[in-house]
Amino acid sequence: MSKTTSGWISGLVGVLIFSGSLPATRVAVMDFDPVFLTAARAAIAGLLAICALAAFRQKYPERGDLGSLIIVALGVVVGFPLLTALALRHVTSAHSIVFIGLLPLATAIFGVIRGGERPRPIFWLFSCAGSALVIGFAAAQGLSAAPIGDLLMLAAVIVCGLGYAEGAKLSRRLGGWQVISWALVLSLPLMLGLSLWTMPPTFMGIGDAAWLGLVYVSLFSMLIGFVFWYRGLALGGIAAVGQLQLLQPFFGLALAATLLNEHVSPGMLAVTLAVVLCVAAARKFAR
Repeated sequence: MSKTTSGWISGLVGVLIFSGSLPATRVAVMDFDPVFLTAARAAIAGLLAICALAAFRQKYPERGDLGSLIIVALGVVVGFPLLTALALRHVTSAHSIVFIGLLPLATAIFGVIRGGERPRPIFWLFSCAGSALVIGFAAAQGLSAAPIGDLLMLAAVIVCGLGYAEGAKLSRRLGGWQVISWALVLSLPLMLGLSLWTMPPTFMGIGDAAWLGLVYVSLFSMLIGFVFWYRGLALGGIAAVGQLQLLQPFFGLALAATLLNEHVSPGMLAVTLAVVLCVAAARKFAR
């Protein structure tokens, strides 16, 4: 199997795992405070990361890697989870998933800025067309109803794209699971302290669904998904493999409708399909 094919397979597995993140977060914030959820998921994943790094006797990252690891931590350990958790207090997971359609463009842009990639000009044409569809849908359907939720989701996409690209660049040298593990360890003191500070006075009344949501975002969204995702980006290219994120709305909408019984309107499906087609056309011009 070629390195590029292996990268695409790893990336697809990562996308499948991430597709459950927003529905799981939506369930968890029904009973947990968004700040506690963000801190707790990072702290749990950070403790697991310490165990994995120790078990495999990984060397400490070099001093020059600390800046990149801080960017990864701020982008995907703190920024995206916190902003999406706050957003999901205002919008449904089905609505927020549509914003994931912007992630390939954000990742590709930061892939150019931070990863040194140079997609062909027509790539940007299709990617921008897909992004315009997403923004247009949000303006027509969501901004009048929950502008705070939409703005939080937009900010989440930006910081996540930066974290993806920075982590992928670093994964070429350190390895995918090592990058997310060290980023989690780096943020562990802050997130562990914050989780203890924001912990609810009692866990009585916390439903089973909220606990399952916390387990999923801690174990899969915060750690296991990144093992596959960063490996895929590093092997297959940030801009190219990043386009697989356009499959995430489909998987996420299906989960939101199936597990949460949320209404998925024909408009949501239409704009998601249109965005997927635009970025799929751009994929061949990503390198």
